[in-house]
Amino acid sequence: MASAAVWKGFYAIRITHGWFPVLFWALVALGLATLVITQSDRGRRRALARQCLVALGCGLVGGAAVWFVSNGIVLFGVELGWDVIIACAVGFLLLGFFVAAAVGTRGWRRALAIAMVPLTLVATGVRVNAIYGEYQTIGSLVDYSPYPHISTLHISLDTVSVDAWVRQVDEGRQTPAKEGRLLSVDIPNPASRFRARKGLVWLPPAALAKHPPKLPVMVMLAGQPGSPTRFFTASDTIADLTRYANEHDGLAPIVVSPDQNTAASRNSLCADTTRWGKAETYLTRDVPDWIRRNLPVSTDPADWTIGGYSQGGTCSTQLGPNHPELYGNVLAVDGEIAPTDGSVEQMVEGYFGGDRAAYERQVPVNALRAHAPSNQVMILAAGEKDTVSTANIATIGEEARKSGWTVVQIKVKDAGHDWRAVNETLAVALPWLCDRMGLDAGAASRHESGADERRREERRMDEHPGIEVQQ
Repeated sequence: MASAAVWKGFYAIRITHGWFPVLFWALVALGLATLVITQSDRGRRRALARQCLVALGCGLVGGAAVWFVSNGIVLFGVELGWDVIIACAVGFLLLGFFVAAAVGTRGWRRALAIAMVPLTLVATGVRVNAIYGEYQTIGSLVDYSPYPHISTLHISLDTVSVDAWVRQVDEGRQTPAKEGRLLSVDIPNPASRFRARKGLVWLPPAALAKHPPKLPVMVMLAGQPGSPTRFFTASDTIADLTRYANEHDGLAPIVVSPDQNTAASRNSLCADTTRWGKAETYLTRDVPDWIRRNLPVSTDPADWTIGGYSQGGTCSTQLGPNHPELYGNVLAVDGEIAPTDGSVEQMVEGYFGGDRAAYERQVPVNALRAHAPSNQVMILAAGEKDTVSTANIATIGEEARKSGWTVVQIKVKDAGHDWRAVNETLAVALPWLCDRMGLDAGAASRHESGADERRREERRMDEHPGIEVQQ
């Protein structure tokens, strides 16, 4: 038991802020200062100058190379952003200095310089990760998932309406829990045979009751590489929805994060393909079927949202338009203009057996046109530093408006292709969606009409300092 507690504490160490990144950079700074100061005497100044010149050259060349990969040829499909480029340039500069010092010194100085090389690599990686916010804890590096299985909890399907729930809470016949529960789940795949990894489900306080209300559903997807665990550990979803639930009689959507890729290194395109299997069938038949059979949820598509970040965001702008009978709402952050894994020609051959039409069906603007007109809702967001994604949401948003959708387009200030863009978006989009899906019913019992609360959430979205709502 003690050993398990130690490991749990170790896995819980935060690596994006606090003492962990400070420690690594403090050690790098100490090593750099030691090598510079101890070579500042007259006999070693020339060697120190050479090391500094090598460092400067490495920083310039390394930074230029990262910029070329990021912005020049856009190798990863998105621009990495200047924060990442600068962090990498600084890392190359320091590595250049320490390698030059290892070559040009002797004794303990050489040993220190050699030791600084891997330390600098780790420190630079920690900094880049902190910019993206992808891995929040040590446990997330190994996809550690300590959450109990859903089979350990009895979930009642003896439901009441949201309005009835609110009345029962007001009358003291229902007392919602203070916190929800995050649980792991094996979602069966009878229709698709898709080899998905374990998913995660967050149940809000109201869902834990003996007679829970019929709640909205959010199916949320992490990016690629990523995992269902990553979605919850990197995003503020649970904190935002817990805050909402505490203000609304325990009411919040049930959030399901299924696996859309089978492995971190794979991109299923969220489509039925010959390469990785029937991901679309899994996400639009197996997952919804399991949710409806096992969780206290509404069956109205207007109460169902599909969303995600990066590749998960791309998936949501494919699946939402292609399946209006399932998902009335889409919430996509930093998504691509189309599913991408290589060139279009490579995807058509490698994923769709040469069927170009099957690929084109997955392109969001094509899906929107094919199912127009629609009264669905789409929230599109991108970090302002991610110019590729901001252009993508402008194109998709324009087509969605033409197709009859209600579109909210958000630019996140001082963010790039990172989880900060996700979290700033969720802070305002989740309450807005919750109200729209009818969970503001409890506001009337506190002398604020549902319409008034929706207007308040709209004002909160417009006035939120971290975002700009674009018309």
